[in-house]
Amino acid sequence: MKEIDEINTKLEEKKYISNDQINTTLFLAFTLEKPILIEGPPGTGKTELAKTIAESFGRDFFRIQCYEGITFEQVVGEWNYQKQLLYLELARENKEDMTIFSNEFFIQRPLLTAFSNERPSVLLIDEIDKADEELESFLLQALGEKQITINDLDTFDLKNDLIVVLTSNAQRSLLDETKDRCLYLYIDYPDYDREVTIINKRVPIAPDSLVEEIVNKTQKIRKLDLSKKPSIRATVDWVEALIALEQIPPTREALENTLTVIAKNEDDKEKIIEEVLNKVNF
Repeated sequence: MKEIDEINTKLEEKKYISNDQINTTLFLAFTLEKPILIEGPPGTGKTELAKTIAESFGRDFFRIQCYEGITFEQVVGEWNYQKQLLYLELARENKEDMTIFSNEFFIQRPLLTAFSNERPSVLLIDEIDKADEELESFLLQALGEKQITINDLDTFDLKNDLIVVLTSNAQRSLLDETKDRCLYLYIDYPDYDREVTIINKRVPIAPDSLVEEIVNKTQKIRKLDLSKKPSIRATVDWVEALIALEQIPPTREALENTLTVIAKNEDDKEKIIEEVLNKVNF
């Protein structure tokens, strides 16, 4: 069991600035051995949190990146048909009996690999809302029963202390069974103070004045009606870009020229210029 203060300290050592809600949820995940379902806008650190948990607590890390059309075989594993056919041909030539339904002929994918691993692990099921409900249901059944059954092969029991993190951008509503089995955590864009702390941790050479100015502008930009709001990573990139250009403090021209790290299309860029940069006195 991890104490909440210890969790906060270990995450911060890996440059992840947490908060009470994140720390408490992670404490409960360790204590109750329950998966964590994290929702929130893209770019708020959901995936990064899962990676940092593994790094902070010395756990092996496995990832299932979900997408539309992802299959059971791509998540669990599949038979190596070419190898099976080759061995069958050799068996016929040598007039030998040979089974081709064994671990030797099975290619493990992330879920089965995470289950079979003998060290404490973290399994990230990223963007589960992109997978279909059938696969979502299977994943939660496997996690709930802590077993995976593969036809013609075997039933695999979970062999380690596994923390499971599921992330969702809410592209579709998840099954009630998924929500019931998980601790729920919503991670939004950070407030001003937390984002300043994050940037200071990620870019320690940045002057306080630059960090405060860029975070202030990014916070204003996120309030605009944009096709894609800037992520925490984008704020870091903006600060680093201005340092690379030796624009401290940044000029109006430098801010506009470096919007490429913040705006991801021309319409968004024009809105930022009009609603944020043009309304600031330089």
